[in-house]
Amino acid sequence: MSEAEKSPVVLSFDVEEHHRIEAAAGLQVANDLKADYAARMERSTRGLLDQLAAAAVPATFYVVGQIAETHPQLIRAIAAAGHEIGTHSWNHQRVHRFSEIAFREDVLRSKGVLESVSGQPVVGYRAPTFSVVRETSWAVDVLAECGLRYDSSIFPVRHDRYGVPDAPRTPFVVEGLRGSILELPPVTYRAFGQNLPVAGGGYFRLFPLGMMRAGIAQLALSEPQLAMLYFHPWEFDLDQPRLPLSRVARWRTYVGISKSRDRLSELLVRYAGRFRRAIDVVESLQPISDRLPRFRLAPS
Repeated sequence: MSEAEKSPVVLSFDVEEHHRIEAAAGLQVANDLKADYAARMERSTRGLLDQLAAAAVPATFYVVGQIAETHPQLIRAIAAAGHEIGTHSWNHQRVHRFSEIAFREDVLRSKGVLESVSGQPVVGYRAPTFSVVRETSWAVDVLAECGLRYDSSIFPVRHDRYGVPDAPRTPFVVEGLRGSILELPPVTYRAFGQNLPVAGGGYFRLFPLGMMRAGIAQLALSEPQLAMLYFHPWEFDLDQPRLPLSRVARWRTYVGISKSRDRLSELLVRYAGRFRRAIDVVESLQPISDRLPRFRLAPS
């Protein structure tokens, strides 16, 4: 087996109830529907845990902190299965909506509750909607000051809601104004002079699976090697009630959802033996941390 064929693949899951998604921001969702989404989130996440256990695959779960209070047994089940738990904010608010002080409080609150319930350190962060961008570069300093060891929020693509298209495609050290932190960017495929997003979410459901495979193969030839994929438990819940979204948002949210389960099963088989938790990749990069690319996110 070549080195490229042994390059690490991280399955990550952003765990939030379906009504918290960015496309639903501003919607008035009835309490009974919120309760239904919460129950479905737990059921879908436990289904993923079963699927991962059957394939003996480790993963990383970035969890909204409030879920540790409302579903503590789910958090303990994720930890007991040997998966990594990272924070996905306290209540799934984009970084743009915070001041620096409020963001620090949000990160520490989520981190603290997840650590208390899971019994394991929480050292990884993923921002809702990949909202660590140029305008929120101060978040890098806050994450470093809060004791996080790595971030996975900078998507090196162009998108109307997020993205830093000139950021490196492989693991790098991102610099803020005062500090820095290791960054694990999601998978992209470089073609036609730009980075195409192929790491998961809607792209996983919309594009042929060959696009994701091509991105993983391309990054396996780069240094340092990493393929960071991301999914959401609600994407595997085929018969969930649909939110009353606009036509475009509805298409973005639900396109290809019927394919998610089979496609994940295919990934588990295709990349068997290569799956790692994000924290395992972080540990493997530690000896070469001084040789990683550095990228300044903060304005000069």
